Amino acid sequence: MRLIINLILVAIIALLIYALYDSIREPIAFKAQKERRERAVQDKLTKIRTAQEAFRDITGQYAGTFDTLSHVLTNGRFSIIQVFGDPDDPNFTGQITYDTLYRSAKDSMQKMLGVTNFDSLRYVPFGNGATFDVQADVIEYQGSEVPVVQVGTPYKAFMGAFGDKRFARYDQKYDPEAPIKFGNLNSPNLAGNW
Repeated sequence: MRLIINLILVAIIALLIYALYDSIREPIAFKAQKERRERAVQDKLTKIRTAQEAFRDITGQYAGTFDTLSHVLTNGRFSIIQVFGDPDDPNFTGQITYDTLYRSAKDSMQKMLGVTNFDSLRYVPFGNGATFDVQADVIEYQGSEVPVVQVGTPYKAFMGAFGDKRFARYDQKYDPEAPIKFGNLNSPNLAGNW
């Protein structure tokens, strides 16, 4: 009888040790995964922001879809205006001339972004095929029409098993429904919310 009680106590102790270990492991694993995945998404959003700025330089507005963004970055050209002479110098007596050069957007952007296929920008890292939500518009802002863009995705799209509200107990700011994004559809702002 004593042996049975000892075995039951050993089993209970083992269960309690496992429960303690699991209660410590889960918040540490959540924090590590959140930081790693969030950093990857931030890096991708930074590349998309750079691509959107290049698109705006080429077309004068932002891309409303990744198909349009990819097409223009693949086939578009940057115009570079060279100025010969100094138009701001009142003592300059020579003739001021302008020359326009064109550079392939594809070559420049592939080097800048470190990607060979612009279609890959649409996919959320760790998202199992999920894509970023992109919205672009032209708004009236302080008496002028300006292009605006917003690109993002909710945390639950890339957090995998940690994309549940119950993990908010380990981080009070964590909301799996909240987006991680850059840009704003109400003002010409390309800042990220991270």
